[in-house]
Order: sequence, then C-alpha cells, then structure tokens
Amino acid sequence: MTSDEETRIDRLERHVAELERAQETLSEVVTRQREEIDGLSRRIALLMEREAEREAEAGSVVLGDQRPPHW
Repeated sequence: MTSDEETRIDRLERHVAELERAQETLSEVVTRQREEIDGLSRRIALLMEREAEREAEAGSVVLGDQRPPHW
C-alpha cells in the first residue's frame, strides 16, 4: 500500500469516527427530548383533567366538548 493510500484510509477512518460520535450525540439528544416531551405531555394531560374537573364542579360546560363559535 502506498503512502497516499494510507493517508486516504486514515482520513476516511477519522471521518467515520467523527460521524459515529456525532450520531451518538444526536441519539442522546433525541432520547432526552423524547423524555422531556413525555413528561410535558403527562403534565398537560393532568392540567386538562384538573381543569375539566374544576369546570364540572362550577357547573359550566367543558370547553373541549363545545364547538367553536365560528362553526
């Protein structure tokens, strides 16, 4: 193998290693974001449930069951 071929192979190997590190980092970011989205979704569901209960106790119609006025 010539020196040029070794240099090219070394460059390609470094590039592959950089891409693998970038992929791992992105995977970690996506995992953290998924966990955050799941937590926020749970909190929204809880808040919606609490609001529906509050409206039911007040005797008003739950807005989620009403058609918007422009319909």
